[in-house]
Amino acid sequence: MKSLHKMFWLLILLLTFNNTSCQNTDNTKDNPKEEPKIENKMVSFATGLTNPVSIANAGDSRLFVVDQEGYIRIVDPNGKVNDLPFLDIHDRVTFGGERGLLGLAFHPDYKTNGYFYVNYVGKGDVTHISRFKASSSNPDMADADSEVAILTQPQPFINHNGGNLCFGPDGFLYIGLGDGGSEGDPGNRAQNPKQFLGKMLRIDVNNGNPYAIPASNPFYNSKTTLGEIWALGLRNPWRFSFDRLTGDLWIGDVGQDAIEEIDFQPSGDKGGENYGWRCYEGNKIYNDSECDSKTTFTPPIYTYPHGEECSVTGGFVYRGTQSSSYYGQYFFADYCSDRIWTLHKEAGNWVKEDFGHFPGNSFTTFGEDAQGQLYIAGAKSKTIFKVLDYSTTATSANADPMGEIKVTQFPSSNKIRIETGRNNGNEIQITLSDIKGILVYKASFREANYEFDPGTLPFGTYLLNIVIDGKNFVQKLIKAGP
Repeated sequence: MKSLHKMFWLLILLLTFNNTSCQNTDNTKDNPKEEPKIENKMVSFATGLTNPVSIANAGDSRLFVVDQEGYIRIVDPNGKVNDLPFLDIHDRVTFGGERGLLGLAFHPDYKTNGYFYVNYVGKGDVTHISRFKASSSNPDMADADSEVAILTQPQPFINHNGGNLCFGPDGFLYIGLGDGGSEGDPGNRAQNPKQFLGKMLRIDVNNGNPYAIPASNPFYNSKTTLGEIWALGLRNPWRFSFDRLTGDLWIGDVGQDAIEEIDFQPSGDKGGENYGWRCYEGNKIYNDSECDSKTTFTPPIYTYPHGEECSVTGGFVYRGTQSSSYYGQYFFADYCSDRIWTLHKEAGNWVKEDFGHFPGNSFTTFGEDAQGQLYIAGAKSKTIFKVLDYSTTATSANADPMGEIKVTQFPSSNKIRIETGRNNGNEIQITLSDIKGILVYKASFREANYEFDPGTLPFGTYLLNIVIDGKNFVQKLIKAGP
């Protein structure tokens, strides 16, 4: 990945903004002296946040940050944290280790009904899924006395509580519960269809009392499996999310002693997947007693081994600025190593790319704002960082008054056409490189428009760099498979 890092640096250097950056130093065991330092990947957005474990938005300009101790705090668009918490339920939250106030989800009709839902561990180590209501007179305050219990689940141990919850594109509430804790799921609860533990639940909070089971749930009419269950075989789905564009479900499931995994469920799926725990940790057998055939399990799309890494923090598919080089890529991190990566699909294969190493943070959660911009919280640094959305469209960061450059890919051939909108006779230089930084085409011209054929190229992502009058313009090009 060293060539990728160098290429990315060369391309974004001319597109950086004057922000205080979170410095990214990436020193690997293989060759620590040659690994480049890459800055301006993220910027510090809000500081002084204690125990941040979840970030959500209510469809407006605010961010809501969950403090594990039992508070929800508001961060304004400028990164200022409100003095008073939005919600204070620390008196009913059991805080410590993996326990506490762990998740937050705003109802799709929050602007109308003011409802939001939380996941917290309370007295007696019981998980509570509860609904609260925002104040009708102060949008920055919620009524702590408005709690309505939706669902409870006793926890046999103090770890592996899961904690996340969010509304899917179908309007139903999804709840991730861990296997109940200890080590190795001693009760085999994740495989037990009569228990909520180790499952993804899907419920309808708009009907029933206090909820209804959707008729489209995979086990709705089952006599052997609880109807609320959407998926089985999860160890600790600490953070999961839906792609706001496609509706795909992404799950970061924390592993035992050896393997971390990312699970994926495409939009439109009927549910019922069994992701394998405790029979499998990642793709490897962990404890295959009382296990069905391997063909009944859904394997992860990506795994990585323990070493410096030890606990995956699931993230989001970036859907902020469409021209960003990160658009459509899934971000995830590791709590122990402070490394961040992205996943995307190329030619039918999942491709992982290094985003960077940001030591001293202990990343606990990602979050989106209402526009799809991406944020990540560091528990150790007590900081919320914002991922910078460098544009790869052919427009200059210096707001070139001569307007945008138009780049056209012809689907019926390999040809690419560049229309610069100018005809002053000055030389224009172009280079086309693959995502690893390998040059595949180079040319210069003086015409206003230029058309070229780079030849037969493998499927994948390419970066077109255009230099006009000393200014750089960058366009991401994708050659899709058949």
